[in-house]
Amino acid sequence: MRALAIAATGMNAQQTNVEVIANNIANINTTGFKRARAEFTDLLYQIERMQGVPARGGENVVPEGAQIGLGVRTAAVRNVHLQGALDQTGNQLDVAINGKGWFQIEGPGGETLYTRNGAFNKNDEGQLVTLDGFQVDPAINVPIEAIEVIINESGQVFARLDGQEDQELGQLTLVNFANEPGLSAQGGGLFRETLASGAPVAGVPGDPSYGTLRQGYLEDSNVDPVREISELISAQRAYEMNSKVIQAADEMAGTVSKGIR
Repeated sequence: MRALAIAATGMNAQQTNVEVIANNIANINTTGFKRARAEFTDLLYQIERMQGVPARGGENVVPEGAQIGLGVRTAAVRNVHLQGALDQTGNQLDVAINGKGWFQIEGPGGETLYTRNGAFNKNDEGQLVTLDGFQVDPAINVPIEAIEVIINESGQVFARLDGQEDQELGQLTLVNFANEPGLSAQGGGLFRETLASGAPVAGVPGDPSYGTLRQGYLEDSNVDPVREISELISAQRAYEMNSKVIQAADEMAGTVSKGIR
């Protein structure tokens, strides 16, 4: 019976849905995390009777046909790049993006990666790096004698020295993409450019279509716990309904086999 295979695709789709929701909930406190949403599409249809063709030679066309769907499949798992709330930390090296844009990070092997997580630190050479030790691009070097680091909304970085004028250390830039959901997640809050995302377009914070920077803040995850629990319950119910279809189809097939015997 086709119902068995159709319901099986439904159970598989809802299992994927639950896995996506579980990952969202697991990252509810991950800085800069963007919630994901599973997208589904129907499978091919089996035609029992074609619409729009004559029922018999020379007669009027059939107004409605008979097409039976063969189930569902996962089309995409889309990251929803909505702004998360800004949380004040008081750490002078924490930087949040208020609006559109991504920080550039020099990843393994010199590859450029992108992140919304501005929880930065200094390495042993005074370079501005991520929590995993990857260097921020453009490079910012903080002198040892600096008593304070100042980052303004436009991304200019200054070091305050004892008894001296503030020293400019560099400029933090942001990049935008034509299609942010096309970025490839690499873990650790890092994303990689793909053909689907388009090439990065660099700009200065505060320019048109670029967000501004907030020193001493971090961007929280945009996961809404109430929404995730609601969607989890819905996915669970859909999974149960598909399992009921399989049970009913199995019982119907059993009835037929018993009748044959």
